[in-house]
Amino acid sequence: MRVQSSATGPTAIAVDGPGTESGARSLGTVQAALGVVAFSLTFPATAWGLEGFGPWSLIAVRSILAAVIAGGCLLALRVPVPERRHWFGLAVVGAGVVLGFPLLTTLALQTSTTAHAAVVVGLLPLTTALLSALRIGTRPSRTFWIAALAGAAAVIAFTVQQSGGALTAADAYLFGALLVCAAGYTEGGRLARVMPGWQVIGWALVLCLPVTVPMAAVALSFEPVHLTAHGVAGLLWVSVGSQFLGLVVWYRGMAAIGIPKASQLQLAQPLLTLVWSVLLLGEHLTVAAPLTAAAVLVCIAVTQRARG
Repeated sequence: MRVQSSATGPTAIAVDGPGTESGARSLGTVQAALGVVAFSLTFPATAWGLEGFGPWSLIAVRSILAAVIAGGCLLALRVPVPERRHWFGLAVVGAGVVLGFPLLTTLALQTSTTAHAAVVVGLLPLTTALLSALRIGTRPSRTFWIAALAGAAAVIAFTVQQSGGALTAADAYLFGALLVCAAGYTEGGRLARVMPGWQVIGWALVLCLPVTVPMAAVALSFEPVHLTAHGVAGLLWVSVGSQFLGLVVWYRGMAAIGIPKASQLQLAQPLLTLVWSVLLLGEHLTVAAPLTAAAVLVCIAVTQRARG
């Protein structure tokens, strides 16, 4: 409890208690969930973007567009440059989330369906929780780990069933994407505790401009561009929705509820992506999809209730 005073004495009493903390965690869960929804559209939007752009061009241009929006916000609000001690973490966010994950998954989607890529990347929550434990020292409960491993097992089983028991060449890109993205999420979640989430991704995007601008110049000179409605729509979504707005709410959510619990919400992302792949790309789901969805949602419920 705290008392707010004026010159004439106490004027109001504000109570800080479990209700306030619970409300903040609930809001954090909603924000993280909105981030998951935004990310679930990334693969279908990337598939659309590849209809009009080459893979290297798409990655570079999406990052530049997102950086322009983020940089404009930073300038307009006169946000001070982060302290030197935060730049390493921002560089990891940039390397993993801004460059590494989009590049590796885009290369994978040239030979893989969005459904296959989505379920492989379904291992991202477990990977993020593991890196979080190593980097930040988080110690989730045994129940949390059992539920997380069960969810990961369901995703792996679905992946193997979908691919006929054999992994594709694109899986090498996807597994690499898991590692770099989990590193970026872990550092971003840590930084979001000391600065607003939108500033974390904003500075990471700006930090990558010396790489993305030359990349765009070279890629656009070698890769043909065919402007189509799908290509432009896909580019705009991965730039604004996935690369900026989605990461803003995602990092805010991680800061509020913790990296391990937020990461487990992403167990729902592959199934959401499968839905979008049917609605937007005309891909076909197997009967295993709703069964996997049910198993994954149960695991999410358990991880969100587990202590730690």
